[in-house]
Amino acid sequence: MDEKTAKREISRLRKEIRRHAKLYYEQDAPEISDFDYDMLFRRLQELETEFPQLDSPSSPTHKVGGRASERLKKVTHLVKMDSLSDVFSFEELAAFLEKSRQPFADTDEEVFYTVEPKIDGLSVSLTYEKGELVLGATRGDGIVGEDVTANIRTIASIPQKLPEPLSLTVRGEVYMPRNVFSKLNEEKEAAGEKLLANPRNAAAGSLRQLDPAETAKRGLDIFVFNFQSGSLYEDGHAPKSHRETIQRIRSLGFHTVDILCTTTKDEEVFAAIEKLGSSRDALPCGIDGAVVKIDALRQRAVLGETSSTPKWAAAYKYPPEERETKLLDITVQVGRTGVLTPNAVLEPVQLAGTTVSRATLHNIDIIRQRDIRIGDMVIVRKAGDIIPEITRSVTEKRAGNEQIYQIPSRCPSCGESIVFDKEEAEGEVGAARCINADCPAQLERRLIHFASKGAMGIDGMGPQMVRMLIDNDLIQSAADIYTLTPGPLAALPRMGQQSAANLMAAIEKSKAAGPARLLFGLGIHHIGIAASESIIKQFGSVGALFAADIETLCQVEDIGEIMAQSVVDFFSLPETKQLIQRLEDAGVVMAADDSAPARDSLRGLTFVLTGTLPTMSRAEAGNQLKQLGAKVAGSVSSKTSYVVAGEAAGSKLDRARQLGIPVIDEAQLKQLLQGEPIA
Repeated sequence: MDEKTAKREISRLRKEIRRHAKLYYEQDAPEISDFDYDMLFRRLQELETEFPQLDSPSSPTHKVGGRASERLKKVTHLVKMDSLSDVFSFEELAAFLEKSRQPFADTDEEVFYTVEPKIDGLSVSLTYEKGELVLGATRGDGIVGEDVTANIRTIASIPQKLPEPLSLTVRGEVYMPRNVFSKLNEEKEAAGEKLLANPRNAAAGSLRQLDPAETAKRGLDIFVFNFQSGSLYEDGHAPKSHRETIQRIRSLGFHTVDILCTTTKDEEVFAAIEKLGSSRDALPCGIDGAVVKIDALRQRAVLGETSSTPKWAAAYKYPPEERETKLLDITVQVGRTGVLTPNAVLEPVQLAGTTVSRATLHNIDIIRQRDIRIGDMVIVRKAGDIIPEITRSVTEKRAGNEQIYQIPSRCPSCGESIVFDKEEAEGEVGAARCINADCPAQLERRLIHFASKGAMGIDGMGPQMVRMLIDNDLIQSAADIYTLTPGPLAALPRMGQQSAANLMAAIEKSKAAGPARLLFGLGIHHIGIAASESIIKQFGSVGALFAADIETLCQVEDIGEIMAQSVVDFFSLPETKQLIQRLEDAGVVMAADDSAPARDSLRGLTFVLTGTLPTMSRAEAGNQLKQLGAKVAGSVSSKTSYVVAGEAAGSKLDRARQLGIPVIDEAQLKQLLQGEPIA
């Protein structure tokens, strides 16, 4: 390759790597597997080595991770949080081991290596002052990360207070256990939502939630693997080895990584990595490799580090497991928002510890780009070791009777014409979508969303209840929910009169959820709760949107042309007009209450909720506070405006009293929510 060609290739790789790094580190929405990303990164490193005159300090190869989110407060790390250099074969690992021993060759000094699992999660630092947890921060770009202290406090395995009054910083990996991840994806699938790609991104997204209460629901855990700064001992004693460091960190109450072996021999390092790789499917958390480190801290100091990686450690990355099987058919699933997703039906095959008989094909463009045909022998792997996907067809094994797949021109559920949305998926065609509001395939997922807590908040109307109501022909649209009567409900399996009465009361209560939550509950593509609130703030009512045009909608804060088009398309459908009229006739609130407190009446105030409130859940109270512009925090600090305390309030109440923070009860909270001064 000549220099001109190399320059073009390097430019292309840097652009592609930056794009995928942003998706992975900042948006927690990767489009390619870790292995594919690693291969792009490796190729760029090779070209920069071959053509050093084309290397640049701004290249992704000299950076760590991503950058801190603009949504979260930034934190500058006292000690840089480096990444590790990757190796992909035992030959490369042997070269690393040999190179790391060279500075000690003339001293006859033995070099011991440790091997430990590389947890596939989000790297964080935990800082304690005099034994108290004061800061939790993400790695970010290694120099500046994100302050996620409130969310870190919701992780049960992280000590809030150390058994000794030490001031120190440790580093660990926050992860989502496999069983929690599986349950979360099952719930998303039932609601017709996009599945999470892998536990790592699920953990990262959970830790970056703006509401700590949401993080608390995600069942996150942590493994601590390093000591960053401060002192592990009150007398200032410094550990001499990685093993001693981990033992000491464990004695302070942290969950730590397991050191699988400590050895001077390359073959024992390789054996430990192979053993770990063979058992990785049985582990409670995802791993994407094994970390090999020099044990002696003094030897680490001799070796030092590069601009982005230590010279005394390397990460051996496991290749993704692949299997060959036959593609029997391609079916189409219609999601809540109407997207038609093609799925592969496969001859069952064992892959990464499970039997795989189905795989995602994403969209028609992917099928065409990879030339995947029904009847092909195909290569299947698990993206992020979780979701099966077809990477390619084995074209050399074609018999000639394979069929080229054509996406249906009409929705397979309702028969209506479909449209193609290039914003949903890149490519010539884009994502196929059914926009029929009465499409049966979308009905269940749409109604589950409508009744969910973030939307109309109908207690007792979860996925199972919605399914039962549909199966018994009691509801066919969201408006039908408000025509239900106690008799038919009580006759349903496992219901009875009391359960029916409770559900009827919840349905009645939901009528007052407000126009913003109703708009969100309608499930309009691209329109979340924040966008719904902005739209209602501008237009005042749901009904006003029938006359809205794209230009006017684009004047709303945070509403772009694509979102505006979705709203206009939805409200142009005759089915939508009928649905809204029925909901209004049923008494569902359609317009903002002009007599209610101003939306920003509590802006600038920070509330902390603790204990059990008499009539409101903490989530409900938090949502109402946020709707009035207040911030809801997970911990009490000097910046807290009020602590709302219910029954069995604990340490947060004590902390508030220590700091002199005003403490109020539910009755006083309701006064603030209604725009009244506290009595």
